[in-house]
Amino acid sequence: MSVNSDITKVKGVGPAAKELLEKLGIFDIETLLLHYPRDWEDRSRPLALMDWKLGKVCTEITVVSQKWFGFGKTRTLKVYIEDESNKVFGTPACLVCFNRSFLQKTLVSGKRFRLYGSFIPRYGEIQSTSFELEAADERGSSALGAILPVYPLTSGLNQNALRKIMSNAVKEFAPNIKDELPLEIIKRYGFLHKADAIKALHFPSSFDELGKAKMTIIYEELFSFQMMIALRSQERKNAIRPGRDIASDGSLTPLQQRLVERLPFKLTAGQLTSIMEMNRDMDGKYQMARLLQGDVGSGKTLVSFLAALKTIEKGAQAVLMAPTELLARQHGDNAAKLLEPIGIRIAYLSGNLKSAGRGQLLKALAAGEIDMLVGTHALFSKDVVYKNLRFVAVDEQHRFGVLQRKAIMDKGGEIPPDFLMMSATPIPQSLALTVFGDLDVSVIKDMPPGRKAIKTHLASESNANKVYDFVRRELNAGRQAYFVYPLINGGDDEDDADDSELKNAVSMADKLSKEIFPGIKLGLLHSKVEDESKRKIMEAFHNGDIKILAATSVVEVGVDVPNASCMVIEHAERFGLAALHQLRGRVGRGSDQSYCFLVYSGKLTEDAKLRLKIMLENNDGFVIAEEDLKLRGPGHIAGIEQSGYLKFGMADLVLDKDVLAQARQDALEMILTTNTKYSTI
Repeated sequence: MSVNSDITKVKGVGPAAKELLEKLGIFDIETLLLHYPRDWEDRSRPLALMDWKLGKVCTEITVVSQKWFGFGKTRTLKVYIEDESNKVFGTPACLVCFNRSFLQKTLVSGKRFRLYGSFIPRYGEIQSTSFELEAADERGSSALGAILPVYPLTSGLNQNALRKIMSNAVKEFAPNIKDELPLEIIKRYGFLHKADAIKALHFPSSFDELGKAKMTIIYEELFSFQMMIALRSQERKNAIRPGRDIASDGSLTPLQQRLVERLPFKLTAGQLTSIMEMNRDMDGKYQMARLLQGDVGSGKTLVSFLAALKTIEKGAQAVLMAPTELLARQHGDNAAKLLEPIGIRIAYLSGNLKSAGRGQLLKALAAGEIDMLVGTHALFSKDVVYKNLRFVAVDEQHRFGVLQRKAIMDKGGEIPPDFLMMSATPIPQSLALTVFGDLDVSVIKDMPPGRKAIKTHLASESNANKVYDFVRRELNAGRQAYFVYPLINGGDDEDDADDSELKNAVSMADKLSKEIFPGIKLGLLHSKVEDESKRKIMEAFHNGDIKILAATSVVEVGVDVPNASCMVIEHAERFGLAALHQLRGRVGRGSDQSYCFLVYSGKLTEDAKLRLKIMLENNDGFVIAEEDLKLRGPGHIAGIEQSGYLKFGMADLVLDKDVLAQARQDALEMILTTNTKYSTI
């Protein structure tokens, strides 16, 4: 309880310090102790002035003299110093005290200090502008301290002040902290006790002790989270559904078999394996909770239709929820095309459905006259009532929040329906284990037969005309093309005002139509186009009446036009890896060779260069997802933002993936070997 006390209980924290600490997210003693250093400085090993090239100098110095340079506001103090080595090698050493003229009274000739700082050669001397000083003790000893923490700071708070506050907190409150890891785990891996680990993280006696403290906290964070995930999974499996405990091999049901026989192609091995895994789940006594991962164009939607058929075959209802009208309508059209011929009653529901038609649809739904409902957020509106909802599929799951997913699940009543989440943005294994650790995971890694790998090319903005020439040849051959831009309307749109120098969809659609591809029918699509207009434009593009689609990233998902062979992404450096891969996946859906052109401007950051290089060298979405994780970290990967619980203090899901796997295994073993009844945290 003591660590939950107000921060002012710590010696040295008054109202002013409290206000500064709160800017760092420190509101009590617990959050103070969990404010871990971002680095550690080794001041336990002296480094003389003559060895300044080897790293930060850590030595005892004597002030020799002072000097001023500059005039007026730019007048700056220089303090010349020496240590024993400096007397030998003779090169003058000085401290340049920018904005620290107050040191004139402290750094007087003959005074001795302990110095820590970086030096560079300038004007025939070595200079330091970044340094820390401590007064030497009366005996003039060279005990320079030990390993000091370097904390994230805020304006008005320096390292020395925070170190003193932290030292007081660690001395008084850290000894009261109890272990959160089981004693068995601590002994098994040689971890420190929690109180010792916290102390060692802030003020380690050696780097060996610091390493043990880091590993203790990293493992504890990952173990605690994996335990929570395991408990959530256990809670789901405690909810046994009556009449559902069939020893199933996952074979296709008669209705599923009828659909497969009508397909003009064969299921891939990945699709077939995934549907068999789901069939086994849905025959079991526990609710199915599964994540279906597959690269762009791998056929996840068809698998979800097949899974829904198993539920419908038993007289229950299924829903497929998508985040946008564009994607939901496409799913609805595909469901009608594939499922209505085998007797499945399909309906589409969105927030734009007129009240008269909506009322009739909802009445039929409540009466059980609709087998499968496809739509957007409207599927879990208050007035939407299902007769017997037993299967829920959520496409592009990362675009829905946790509460939204729960809202649609609650429509199933007391017995939760089987649940399938789909993601066309492959999630690295380490993240899948963490964020979706309570779900079973199916992966489709193969692509439908006949698909050719998309050829990706980089082109500078100055070579855009060559790209246009290539696209023109494809259009003349009867194929279609996308042109994607980062903005809707440039500086004319208040949302885009800061990026007015970039090309935008509206002005470029006009230029493409009038100057670059005159006489070729073009459509314009972005988020501000009305839904009915979007539908008509996409229908015309799908039918081939529109040859070029100029758009923003609104076409990132939900667009499937097999005849489109060219994707041109202008200012490609402005898009993230996941978006670039999704956009590229809009082409290559037919038997023709397809191309993606990443057109970039001359102002490329190193990060942007790396993203474009990754896109050029990789077509595999799973590889790209791993690279994206390395570049951006877990907090920005699609599907992770909504989770809200990946803000580990010490653990890193990229660097510590092996620890994560071990922590997961230990957590699962602990759940299985105990008789204690757990509930979700």
